[in-house]
Amino acid sequence: MDGNGRWAARRGLPRSMGHRKGAEVVKEITRAAGELGIKYLTLYAFSTENWNRSEDEVKTLMGLLRDYLQSDLKEVQQNNVRIRFIGEREMLDADIARKMAEIEADTLRNTGMTLCIALSYGSRQEIVNAVKKTAALVKEGDISLNDVDVKLFSDMLYTKDMPDPDLVIRTSGEQRISNYLLWQIAYAEFFFTDVLWPDFNKKLLEDIIKNFNMRERRYGKA
Repeated sequence: MDGNGRWAARRGLPRSMGHRKGAEVVKEITRAAGELGIKYLTLYAFSTENWNRSEDEVKTLMGLLRDYLQSDLKEVQQNNVRIRFIGEREMLDADIARKMAEIEADTLRNTGMTLCIALSYGSRQEIVNAVKKTAALVKEGDISLNDVDVKLFSDMLYTKDMPDPDLVIRTSGEQRISNYLLWQIAYAEFFFTDVLWPDFNKKLLEDIIKNFNMRERRYGKA
């Protein structure tokens, strides 16, 4: 979800206003995804690299996150949506991590769309953590080396029990992966748009899905 800062700068506004507008769009797109029958929606909200931004901007983003967890997600929960978080939770403030755990527990039995929010997330670290967990199981004798396959390793990732993404959308003209779901997007389709995230809307999402539905996915086959 790129472009919040540029959206604000083009309007002579502080970056924080761009982030606030971006948070409003999150609600709109989550609602739209449910209406369109999307079963899993993962949003890249804050990367491990984003911790390197200025102290003021990180503080603003964490404040917005607190507000979002406290108020905005209530509407989502009421729509039978299951909410999951992936990322390095120990890097977040304790009150934020605690609220995330509460929301996951409260929505665990919801049967509608799954909304997965990547917070303090980095795919390389996720893979390293999965390697360590797998190696520990082998060392303890719980599994043998021959037991290690794609399915077992996938179950060591944060996204266990979730299907791999069919489609990855990146906004604001950026055309790179940025350490996002590197294992999971092996066969995903990609769509890049110049639209800044605060200007993203349901109509654009519908158009992108139409484009996706016209693509031929061969998975290496002829």
